Amino acid sequence: MNGTDIHDLSDDADYAAASKQGSSSMTRNDSSKRSSSTDPEDAEVVYLKDNVTIHPTQYAAERISGRLKLIKQGSSLFMTWIPYKVQSSNARPSAGDKNLYTIKALPFSDIQSIRRHTPTIGWQYVIVVSSGLAFPPLYFYSGGVREFLATIKQHVLIVRSSEDANLFLVNNFQDPLQRTLSSLELPGSLASRIPSSSGSTSDNNLNNKHTPEDGHLSSTQRNNKQRQKSHDPARDISIHVLEKFSLVTKFARETTSQLFRDNLVDGHGPNEKRRTNWASKDHQSQDMASNDVEVVPKRVPVPSDPIEFDKITLVWGQPRQHPLGLQEWSTFLDYEGRVIDPNALKKRIFYGGLEHNLRKEVWPFLLGYYSYDSTDAEREYAVSVKKSEYETIKNQWQSISPEQAKRFTKFRERKGLIEKDVVRTDRSLSFYDGDDNPNVRLMHDILLTYSFYNFDLGYCQGMSDLLSPILFIMKDESEAFWCFVSLLERLGPNFNRDQSGMHSQLFALSKLVELLDSPLHNYFKQNDCLNYFFCFRWLLIQFKREFEYEKTLRLWEVLWTHYPSEHLHLYVCIAILKRHRAKIMGEQMDFDTLLKFINELSGQIDLDPILRDAEALCVCAGENGAASIPPGTPPSLPIEDSSIYHNQDDEVL
Repeated sequence: MNGTDIHDLSDDADYAAASKQGSSSMTRNDSSKRSSSTDPEDAEVVYLKDNVTIHPTQYAAERISGRLKLIKQGSSLFMTWIPYKVQSSNARPSAGDKNLYTIKALPFSDIQSIRRHTPTIGWQYVIVVSSGLAFPPLYFYSGGVREFLATIKQHVLIVRSSEDANLFLVNNFQDPLQRTLSSLELPGSLASRIPSSSGSTSDNNLNNKHTPEDGHLSSTQRNNKQRQKSHDPARDISIHVLEKFSLVTKFARETTSQLFRDNLVDGHGPNEKRRTNWASKDHQSQDMASNDVEVVPKRVPVPSDPIEFDKITLVWGQPRQHPLGLQEWSTFLDYEGRVIDPNALKKRIFYGGLEHNLRKEVWPFLLGYYSYDSTDAEREYAVSVKKSEYETIKNQWQSISPEQAKRFTKFRERKGLIEKDVVRTDRSLSFYDGDDNPNVRLMHDILLTYSFYNFDLGYCQGMSDLLSPILFIMKDESEAFWCFVSLLERLGPNFNRDQSGMHSQLFALSKLVELLDSPLHNYFKQNDCLNYFFCFRWLLIQFKREFEYEKTLRLWEVLWTHYPSEHLHLYVCIAILKRHRAKIMGEQMDFDTLLKFINELSGQIDLDPILRDAEALCVCAGENGAASIPPGTPPSLPIEDSSIYHNQDDEVL
């Protein structure tokens, strides 16, 4: 692959028509698009659209509508999105929440790409990527996406990539090359390595990176290389790489294609200089290696930590305790089996976790499957009722005949994806090891049943990673299913088609790093890392692949306490980054190097100090930290409606 072919939108009949539509529309509405009092005097509003909406959460009541404008000032084009004013002091979301999303005079010189999405059901939306940061999706309730893109085309260079018909590159004068795909090493799922693509003649030497030979792969990686590789119909190279890496959901691959490629298409200016420096380092390392001289990365002075991280951990991060055992657990229950003080129990589990033989009894409480005020008898009865309900749902897909399946495309697709995923999930664990393992079959049945329980969400890659520990602990098909259902009531938005759950978490993470470590935030900004995609896997499957299995169980039960924050997982991310900030900044890691470095931390992170650091950061951030996190950011639980997945058909109608 020598490069990505791109063509001008003028060759696209669809956009040629949209351009005419945009011109006539602007002529008709000229009076309504004159500069407002808030715009500069010499500015001209060339596009204006009302009812452009952001979906911070899955709840319709919390959507934020506003006005989108394209403003021409001199030779520059700017984009603004301003939410409508709050009419009531009790309105949700609040004015403060809305201000988190306001886009004020964003110059197109800073915009790298715009991605258009056209769902089968619902509204068209676009995702704008600027300086490596993906803004939340903008939904066009009243149409206007084609006019929006056509108007942009009249004022700046915008071209469509032939690799992805819905990706529009802004001010991109070079081929959008894929850089250093080898840096996407994902321990535990790496099937193969793909060499990075060579670019144009002038850039050939800038994009070559060295990848380890197969002889240096871990045993897990060697085993995974023997597994059957799946075919990816999307044919996008970034998606193809992640398919081989088994990462993690369909939309994660879409986001990779969007965030990773969009973040890397800008090959001129400071980025060009960084690539030149990196190529120079590669050349130097080759020369030094030939002389058997150890390569020591050049380090630069690192700005001091503004909150003195080590000191606040000692003050606000409490030491870890021994796990909660069976005898102590009994002191939290009354004579009928009710939990006397749920908050005290959560706090105790946060600081010490649970002994392994107690997890089967306590996890259903933490996940919300059991109510804290339920008695032993009530729970026993509820389990029997839920078991019957599970069998009813399971029978729905078991009763589908082969003839029906031939005419049920969605069923065949989901079933095939599940069958492919379960055979490569935690097979190194004895519980799932071996051919014809019954527990692998149980995982398959639970996931397929869930796809019938929740038709809208269905099955996405990564769900098997979340189910595996639950089934390992519960060792009961029905109870594991309902605990899994409860977990996805919190983490389900991670797998939403519009990617809203992941976008809100990455957005909140960016805001929290800016609050707690502005030098690190500025470093990420200068190095085009503000999308925080290197933390994507951490958030998507809750650090499942970053720790040993037992440590993952401990981390999950700590996170499920929601003490001291339901978003402690974001502070865990920051704690890990701050532990390595000196190396990241001192060695001037660019996006590729940082992504590779983060992935190589898998299995190398000490959990207890990180939890202590995360608690200290959460306490230090206080109310400012809470205000930086958009409402509804996973793992938030539903506030009013017990169903967190709304019927999109009803909303459209």
